Amino acid sequence: MLNISHNSIAKRISLRDFKSYNLLLKTQMPRMYLTILFVCLLLLLIGLFLPWTQNIGAKGYVTTRSPEQHPQAIQSVIAGRIEQWYIQEGDYVDKGDTIVFISEIKSEYFDPDLIERTSEQLIAKDLSIESYDQKILALENQYTALEEALNLKRQQIRNKIQQAKNKIVIDSIDYVALSNNFKITENQYTRTKELYDKGLKSLSEMQDKEYKVQESRAKLNAQKNKWLNQKNTLTILHLEFLAVQKDYADKLAKSQSDLQSAISIRLQGVAGVSKLKSTLSAYSERQKMYYITAPQRGYITKIIKKGLGENIKEGADIAIVVPVEYDLAVEVYLQPSDLPLLSVGNRVRMRFDGWPAIVISGWPESSTGVFSGKIVAIDQFISDNGYYRVLISPDESEKEWPQELRVGAGTHAFILLKDVPVWYEMWRQLNGFPPEFYNVKGSDKSEIKRKAPLKSVK
Repeated sequence: MLNISHNSIAKRISLRDFKSYNLLLKTQMPRMYLTILFVCLLLLLIGLFLPWTQNIGAKGYVTTRSPEQHPQAIQSVIAGRIEQWYIQEGDYVDKGDTIVFISEIKSEYFDPDLIERTSEQLIAKDLSIESYDQKILALENQYTALEEALNLKRQQIRNKIQQAKNKIVIDSIDYVALSNNFKITENQYTRTKELYDKGLKSLSEMQDKEYKVQESRAKLNAQKNKWLNQKNTLTILHLEFLAVQKDYADKLAKSQSDLQSAISIRLQGVAGVSKLKSTLSAYSERQKMYYITAPQRGYITKIIKKGLGENIKEGADIAIVVPVEYDLAVEVYLQPSDLPLLSVGNRVRMRFDGWPAIVISGWPESSTGVFSGKIVAIDQFISDNGYYRVLISPDESEKEWPQELRVGAGTHAFILLKDVPVWYEMWRQLNGFPPEFYNVKGSDKSEIKRKAPLKSVK
């Protein structure tokens, strides 16, 4: 078999006739297969050094950034009973279109003439205020008249006091004159009596002088009493002045009290009028709320309260309206460990549910059926589900998002990070290391640093 003998039998024996030889030939690999294997290994080695874009995958759904563009619940401001529907689910409505008509269910609003009766009460209150205005005017005139009467009475008493003072002065002068006259007559009587004792004057002359002394004494006493009476009169006038002051002070205080009471009652009437006006306005506005209208134009997607005659409470949701025009955005949730790697402005690739796509997350340029976006906001506080919410808006420099996209549609987002070799990404994935943070503008590794989440970009 080794062909070491000079007597060869190769020409007489065919090795292919042996089954073992044929099996041995089948196990030998052709050189072409080896070449193909070498080329594949070479391509695989080259592929390990190709650039790979690191990314963070996250699931979310389509939403809007503007509050007024979210699906909105149509609510009833007042409680009522559904009487008639004017729309159906799926209908288009403009702002102000009537959605449903409700009737009253509260007993205090059952009166059909409630507004007219409240208006009558308001008119009566206005007339009451006018009557109190007249009363206030009369009390003010009364107070003025009392003040004038008090001033007049004061002047009268002051004049009497002055007259009494003048009379006191006159009486005092008369009293002095009569006192001097009494002294003179008394001296005359004394001299006459001395002369009478000596026999030089007659008894009649002495008696005449004695009579004049008594007469002068009587006039002096009378003048003294008159003088004292004038003093008493002056004292009485002073007391009368004080009494008048007190009497008119009481009258003025009572008049002022009546005036303030009238003013207080008038102010209460004004407050009652204001309250009635407010009540009347509330009744008028309440009747306008029986017709519930659309707050904005859009489509009625769901009717919550359906049955006729069904009671609804204040603030109860009746139907859901979806705006016609809205600016779409994507809301995704990321783990806290991925948050330091993000910043506002990061590029994102997204795949929407319902749109076929072939996604190669590490080679975004090779993906098809995906759409571009950028991060515009990162929450500063963790959500209830333990993740951080990130908002993504369309990238205006790339192709537009589908027109048929609706709020609430599911999406899978790939937030693009740094470009690294494929082998590095495989090594990182095997070791469970987080992606490397990079600056969106493409700064060097020396400039790379962890950053806190930035605020929303308007």
